[in-house]
Amino acid sequence: MITSLLVANRGEIACRIFRTCRALGIATVAVYSDADAGALHVREADTAVRLPGAAPADTYLRGDLVVAAALAAGADAVHPGYGFLSENADFAAAVQDAGLRWIGPPVKAIELMASKTRAKELMAAAGVPLLAPVDPAAATADDLPLLLKAAAGGGGRGMRIVRELDDLPGELTAAAAEALSAFGDGEVFAEPYVERGRHVEVQVMADEHDGVWALGTRDCSLQRRHQKVIEEAPAPGLPDGLRERLHEAAVAAARAVGYRGAGTVEFLVAADGRPYFLEMNTRLQVEHPVTEAVFGLDLVALQLRVAEGEPLPSAEPPAPAGHAVEARLYAEDPARDWQPQTGALLSLEVPDAPGVRLDTGYTGGDTIGVHYDPMLAKVIAHAPTRTEAVRLLARALERARVHGPVTNRDLLVRSLRHPDFVGARLDTGFYERHLAELTAPADETAARIAATAAAVVEAARNTVGKTAGGFARFGAWRNLPSQPQIRRYRSEPDGREYEISYRPTRDGLEVGTEGVRVVSAGRVRATLDTEGVTAPFHVAVHDGKAYVDTASGAYTFTALPRFTDPADRTEPGSLLAPMPGTVVRLADGLAEGAAVEAGQPLIWLEAMKMEHRILAPASGTLTALHAAPGLQVEVGALLAVVTEPTTDPSEEQPV
Repeated sequence: MITSLLVANRGEIACRIFRTCRALGIATVAVYSDADAGALHVREADTAVRLPGAAPADTYLRGDLVVAAALAAGADAVHPGYGFLSENADFAAAVQDAGLRWIGPPVKAIELMASKTRAKELMAAAGVPLLAPVDPAAATADDLPLLLKAAAGGGGRGMRIVRELDDLPGELTAAAAEALSAFGDGEVFAEPYVERGRHVEVQVMADEHDGVWALGTRDCSLQRRHQKVIEEAPAPGLPDGLRERLHEAAVAAARAVGYRGAGTVEFLVAADGRPYFLEMNTRLQVEHPVTEAVFGLDLVALQLRVAEGEPLPSAEPPAPAGHAVEARLYAEDPARDWQPQTGALLSLEVPDAPGVRLDTGYTGGDTIGVHYDPMLAKVIAHAPTRTEAVRLLARALERARVHGPVTNRDLLVRSLRHPDFVGARLDTGFYERHLAELTAPADETAARIAATAAAVVEAARNTVGKTAGGFARFGAWRNLPSQPQIRRYRSEPDGREYEISYRPTRDGLEVGTEGVRVVSAGRVRATLDTEGVTAPFHVAVHDGKAYVDTASGAYTFTALPRFTDPADRTEPGSLLAPMPGTVVRLADGLAEGAAVEAGQPLIWLEAMKMEHRILAPASGTLTALHAAPGLQVEVGALLAVVTEPTTDPSEEQPV
């Protein structure tokens, strides 16, 4: 019997596993890096053990330190969560060699599925449908497009789409480097890239008594950088025959490797309905809550039960009910190449409503650092029908209060309401086609009204008293008209600026925004009437920013002119770090004096487990280079300068 469990992970998944442990009466042990010393998963655990350092390679990826921590804390079992060491066979073996119970599949099953290339060979022998591999060295134009994938891991790391044969060598190098950095294994393979395919997966749960459940399907097609953003169960629109075929293939895959515990078999479903095996994840998936909601199960509790040697509760899984959708809330800017964001998370509040679940590793006041994945939370909605679940999730996200760094919250809401998603026209190219419209700036009129609310609340916060109407008494000019006052705001992250005027009158506060009347104003809330429609606005002010939450969306404004863009203080052609991170490599032969072409990748920056390319802003000469592999930089740091050639007036041609 398990009495004390160490979770070899951090953040949201550690908190989620602890929740089940508390319900089962199991003591919990956390491990934490120096960067996570005050993290929520540490605060929620019964005991915690420090892993010295901040980088994953020095902490959460050090299996020897994690095993030592479990022994020191008196734990008798280890749950790996997802990511980090969760699919590392050597770590699983080390846990068991230390006399601890491993909450996961047998070491042999992990080994067989650890390499995607070997896994495909095994699945072919089991009769699971596959895409034919392509030898990159022998690839021709007829093989394009190709998908390059890391053999030893997932999560989008080490993946590249190649559409031009000339790009293949460079993309192979980049994919191998990213795979080596993320998984310690640079092996990369290639397979045909299926345009407009759907990512459909089957959750399996197996015990050591020959019981195997196929717990329905999930659709995970909405992805950015090959990482999932929105997932749902069951996968909508699948014919019954295809659904049964996927279930059978998933069970066959599990039996082929003697699987035990929770796992996921992933498939690519082509536009013609043919499925192809992608991989088997020998761990709990990020998106497991949608399956839990539909089947009424706790998959972590089942993992623990199976690890204790118990059989599954019945020969067949329970009947599914309803539909569930999950959205991953990331600290990132989708409009700027999905750049991860860092800083203080001032508020994270999701409305508590029937059918809505929040899984998170953060609370208001926590800090989002540079070392780990930028996911803040998962918001899950469950309802009798898909339409109801999608609507419930969109509304919950819309009403959430998320203050601090830029997030993808607006993108999620718009995605859930996009006609293609509502109509279940799903494929992995969704964001490639629709990103521009999904990240377009908010309606300017609505944003101006929100800025007006920010100005009204700021005026109320600066007063010494109130009149009977609830408005400010402005010093010696109490209840008398005065000259309009001006406040200027810049909307984040789109950069639009708004000038808001207001002045106190005998009747209250009068604003210059056309069609808007102030009904009431306080220190955190304003009610405005716009053309006869009254709506409340909640305003939180912190460090020069105003966070305005409304019933139909949220806005962030920076009060001007307090802050300036780092680019405003640099010479033309400067390459600035778009986020804090580490320089991992430079373009071949890059040195001061080198000629570069506009759009050419010059510097690769790694931040939050993702690699970002810094491109030449124009064609010219590299006149300064401050970046070097291993250099850690802050946002706005000057990395290099590209100087464009000047034109000699004597060489200009007459028009």
